[in-house]
Amino acid sequence: MLDSNFWKDKLKSKGIIKEKKLYEDLVNTFNSSEKKLIELDDLNNLALEEDNQEIQKEVLDKVKDLRKLIKSNEIKCFLSKESDSLDCYLEIHAGAGGTESQDWADMLRRMYLKWSDSKKFKSNLISEHKGDEAGIKSSTIKIEGDYVFGWLKKESGIHRLVRISPFDSGARRHTSFASVWVYPVVNEDINIEILEKDLRIDTYRSSGAGGQHVNTTDSAVRITHIPSKIVVQCQNERSQHKNKETCINMLKARLYEFEIAKKEKDAQKMESSKSEIGWGHQIRSYVLQPYRLVKDNRTDFESTSPDKVLNGEIDDFLEKSLYQIK
Repeated sequence: MLDSNFWKDKLKSKGIIKEKKLYEDLVNTFNSSEKKLIELDDLNNLALEEDNQEIQKEVLDKVKDLRKLIKSNEIKCFLSKESDSLDCYLEIHAGAGGTESQDWADMLRRMYLKWSDSKKFKSNLISEHKGDEAGIKSSTIKIEGDYVFGWLKKESGIHRLVRISPFDSGARRHTSFASVWVYPVVNEDINIEILEKDLRIDTYRSSGAGGQHVNTTDSAVRITHIPSKIVVQCQNERSQHKNKETCINMLKARLYEFEIAKKEKDAQKMESSKSEIGWGHQIRSYVLQPYRLVKDNRTDFESTSPDKVLNGEIDDFLEKSLYQIK
């Protein structure tokens, strides 16, 4: 940062400053926690000498708060891979089952947006296809914030819902599936080569509100990367040029994530799990009837409060998946 040429490349310098801030926050939080622990220990010893139970209770409450802070810092230490500190794209796709699965996909989208809001992260809708009657067929969201990809990277997989269907006049129990795929927003300094001959670019008219806001131009863009068969699309901008630029950035992110998965020998497993959004592939089950339970099939962690989970309180599930070593 002391180099005279540091500020010439604004994107690179911005990334370095962000990285520096993340490390500074870790170190400062550790030092502050250590200092507070010593102060609380001294205060507790003094309270014991004077048999002051009120002060002892106050110390205990502050120790509980300190443990939460230390745990938060500890989790950040688990997010030490190169891509963990990056922003992310979150894709949600409804499985087979029509309106049921499309409504479930919409519920999942709401869950992640609620979680993002609780963390004060920034979220932007990139692309969305509405369901025929309710919900969504697919949605792509960009989430920006510290360690977003690290937090959400293990959410990729099939999510299963069991409930009494609000769309079934017979009030029968239905099982629905939706897939979630998370990949990092790559930095500009990460070189991902994309050849024009490998791309098929399609334009189409965006679906959206009517009236004066109706989109009368084919501004939406879909890009297919022929060698990898990866497809990305964007329709949130009125400009075709901006939508294409966003698609290229998304494609870079997908290719980057694909290469990481290949290096870690997970690519084959990941692709096979994408083959069917249905039975036998789910990573988590959300049961609303006949009992109420959310269970992660990888960590065996459970919650008996599905309403809270679906309102974005998923930190416990995210933390358990981060601590799990495979």
